[in-house]
Amino acid sequence: MNDTQPDGNAQSLTLERDRKNLSIIDRALESGRINDEAAEYLRTLYSDSMILFREVFHVLGKSFGAPKTAVMQYDYATDSVVDEPIKISDINPLSPYLVQHRLDADPMRNQFFAILPGHKIELSVSSIVTVIVAAQKRIERALDKITGKYYRDYVNDVARAAYRVLIADGRDASARAISDKIHAVFNEKYISNASETVLSIIGRGHEKIAVEMVRALDKIEKPHHRLQDVWRVKCLFDLIPQARTFIERLYSAMPERIISSRDKFYDMANPRNYRDAKIILNIGHGSTIVPMEIICQVRTFFEFESKTHIAYETARKSKNAKSDNIEAKLATYMENGVKAYNQMICQCLEDLFDRIGWNILYAQDNGNSMFEGFPHECKLYYPQKILDNINEKLDDAIENEVFRVENAPAKLTPHQQSKIFHFMARFVLVSAMPYMQHDWAMSPKTQAGKLFNFVMTEVQRYYKKS
Repeated sequence: MNDTQPDGNAQSLTLERDRKNLSIIDRALESGRINDEAAEYLRTLYSDSMILFREVFHVLGKSFGAPKTAVMQYDYATDSVVDEPIKISDINPLSPYLVQHRLDADPMRNQFFAILPGHKIELSVSSIVTVIVAAQKRIERALDKITGKYYRDYVNDVARAAYRVLIADGRDASARAISDKIHAVFNEKYISNASETVLSIIGRGHEKIAVEMVRALDKIEKPHHRLQDVWRVKCLFDLIPQARTFIERLYSAMPERIISSRDKFYDMANPRNYRDAKIILNIGHGSTIVPMEIICQVRTFFEFESKTHIAYETARKSKNAKSDNIEAKLATYMENGVKAYNQMICQCLEDLFDRIGWNILYAQDNGNSMFEGFPHECKLYYPQKILDNINEKLDDAIENEVFRVENAPAKLTPHQQSKIFHFMARFVLVSAMPYMQHDWAMSPKTQAGKLFNFVMTEVQRYYKKS
């Protein structure tokens, strides 16, 4: 990946890179490193790069509108921008860049933030989205992935699927032998037609399970189709609900383009404790499918992740990688990132309390709440029973004055008190990340800290039971 902006006409540079990439793909095919099917897929991803790059811009434009700041070069080595704006005519897919967009259309909010060096925003929460548009993945790296990790995963999936079908049919004796034979045959050369190859391996005597075998093998994603990040962007949001609102907008604006999506902001089951959301869009035309990967992260977690990345890479390359238990160490690193994010959410809660009373007075005059859009309401990702439990216990706590608004500019009714704390509880639920350590909590000295702990204790109980 290039980290500097090349000199020269963007169109000419991109066409020259396309020619080189296609030549490398042809050589990989001639040498037997990949087959015709994989080569054709790669040619689709690495042809007409400038046209595809414009489609990346189209998606961002549809989602965010025009950039709110100058487009800047981005340096992955230092995780920061190069302090030199890029001319629109010079933008090309060979170099990464960074640009600031705004998620919503509220011009008032655009006045309460300042952009600092890198991808940082001065205000803890704003509607500004930092978008890092990565350079087109180098073809050498793409080949390494589809013939390396992706291919190994594919072969393992094929062997496991065949093994399960054979075991289910009571053919325990041959299941292991055929699984081993699959590994041997597939490791001789690049194979992507699993069903045909496996049927030839098992030979005669298994005709009655052939249909079930083909059905199971055809569900397995081919190794080259697992390459979905040749075209990719990363969006950094301040809040989880902002990221989810963005994804919901994509579903609304271009549902026919969406290939897949996944949301792991609340996922504590993955071994690395990694939290983000991903959506894969098709930026091809007609019957041509060209995947574009959009990673959505919260800014705090991204900044923390970048600080721990070097330590992880060092541990991963260690000779004692297995004994060092890298996955557990990384999960701990990321848990600290979750805590840092949640501390920011708790500070937001504190800031909200400072504005509560004024908001109530404002709402009494015209029926509008300044809370609207902070954050934009989106789907609640916890079961309704969690919300019901919290609401019931929160009502009891408010009645017993465990929670009450202090320093309001006017006396608040019980209904107003309840409305405030129920809004705050929902803000915590849709914004905070669940965490693994049950003995960790915010300082209970502030009302924000007490409410945060109150809500997250119920969340912890849910995860403990599930």
